[in-house]
Amino acid sequence: MTMKTLLMGAVATAALAPAAFAERGADGEVSIIYWQAPSILNPYLSGGTKDVESASLVVEPLARYNEVGVMVPFLAAEIPTVENGGVSADLTTITWKIADGMVWSDGTPVTSADVKFTAEYCMHPEGGCAQAAFFDGVENVEAIDDLTVKVTFNQPKPNPYGPFVGGQSPIIQAAQFADCLGAKAPECTEANFNPIGTGPFVVDDFRPNDVIQFSANQNYRDPAKPAFAKVTFKGGGDATAAGRAVLETGEFDYAWNLQLAPDVIARMEEGGKGKAIAGFGPLVERLEMNMTNPSPDLPPETRSTVAEPHPFLSDINVRKALSMAIDRPLLVEVGYGKAGKVTCDLVPAPAMFASGDQHCATQDIDGAKALLDEAGWTDSDGDGIRDKDGVKLSILYQTSTNAVRQDFQALIKQWWSEIGVETELRNLDASVFFGGDPGSPDTFQKFYADVEMYANTFNGTDPQQYLAAYRCGGEPKPSSQWQGENINRFCDPAYDELIDELARTGEIEKRAEIAIKMNNMLTKDTFTIVPLVHRGRVSAHANSLGGVILNVWDSELWNVADWHRVK
Repeated sequence: MTMKTLLMGAVATAALAPAAFAERGADGEVSIIYWQAPSILNPYLSGGTKDVESASLVVEPLARYNEVGVMVPFLAAEIPTVENGGVSADLTTITWKIADGMVWSDGTPVTSADVKFTAEYCMHPEGGCAQAAFFDGVENVEAIDDLTVKVTFNQPKPNPYGPFVGGQSPIIQAAQFADCLGAKAPECTEANFNPIGTGPFVVDDFRPNDVIQFSANQNYRDPAKPAFAKVTFKGGGDATAAGRAVLETGEFDYAWNLQLAPDVIARMEEGGKGKAIAGFGPLVERLEMNMTNPSPDLPPETRSTVAEPHPFLSDINVRKALSMAIDRPLLVEVGYGKAGKVTCDLVPAPAMFASGDQHCATQDIDGAKALLDEAGWTDSDGDGIRDKDGVKLSILYQTSTNAVRQDFQALIKQWWSEIGVETELRNLDASVFFGGDPGSPDTFQKFYADVEMYANTFNGTDPQQYLAAYRCGGEPKPSSQWQGENINRFCDPAYDELIDELARTGEIEKRAEIAIKMNNMLTKDTFTIVPLVHRGRVSAHANSLGGVILNVWDSELWNVADWHRVK
């Protein structure tokens, strides 16, 4: 079976089934809480999930993935395929047709010029785009007519559904962002905080790292939707408070990402106000090993590139020993229970793309010690910390503020101390850590630490774009306004060749083979990424909130237009 047959033949060609709403805005207000507060409403300037998902209420892609990972049209009239002529027979082009009657919230028509501009915005050589991997291999984007846009790739692309598909790659309005290209992108505060969109809601007021007020888009394509006239989108706090606000007090209608121990969630559900919902996608809690020297004594450009390798994490033996010392089954038990699984893969799902290799599943403290001994890392001065050539194994380990993550930090620090590694822990406000502020020293993109821990995922059921993020040159750096997806600055020309090979390979089993090889290069072959837990997504909604369908393949707010109040 080929990718052409499987992927291009398995897409939905009808829009989502409409809910039976009586009148737009009839259900009043809905309240949403994300304990990681949004800091910007432009997904192209932030890789943070909280920013991508809050923006998805306003800006939309041509198509996205539904709850079972099938593509469905949003702004597009249909999903282009080889069969319907939308994808060329040689797989080098994809042509999208915008559905008739699509308008921006300001009443102006959505055109192919907006789609073309979106590509120019993200691909601008002087800019920094957090979603650049979606445009990997794009040679040209042209407007054929007002409603037709053609994307040409630099080689056959069996999976051409990267640009403009999924919540991470929406269409932005050319007129609003016209003066925001390249280095000017972060300076366009009005556009970045108040984007004009096509989604069910518009921004009334945005207070970064705090609260967003939305109201129904009066020009939304379905005159009966959305059912809610207003949305209050509260950010900040912690996962515990967010869970209680829905499950115990009923103060909010929807709480995202309840990264809490399972017994805690179960007790909250006893409050009777709502219910937790969960599903497994490709979300992995992991450690990223910094391949560059994060020393504050070095200039920012040097700290962001492999020109100055890390003083000890550049040694694979150190990275491997750090992984060997970790007891992953205990992490699962402590942090997630049934909502977690031990994984050694960066891509644990869909199953065909996962290696399933459990090389890291068993803790081996003695083996880690022996590996470091053999590599010459010994405690030469008797202070309990291994060293070599004047360099001590002393780690700054950072993550976002969250009870489960701080439990993980404490456990991992203890295990690392047992093998002679000193660890300083730092936790940062999630709104800042996952924000895209180029002026902040504390973002996960800048990575001013030795090791950092977080989780992210990808849209859809194919990991091509996700794995392409680790291409050489894709690291966040000053010249890209600290945007970029190659967070740990991994660089291997052989890996880059596999990115290109995956992009042009159509046979699905072969694609899986290549993806697994790439996964292994990042994990068990190099330990530059150290997976910890395959996490289920757990969120919660009020009993009175209808229409919620948890989606682990796209934004959780993907069908917010269908949400309504249960009478």
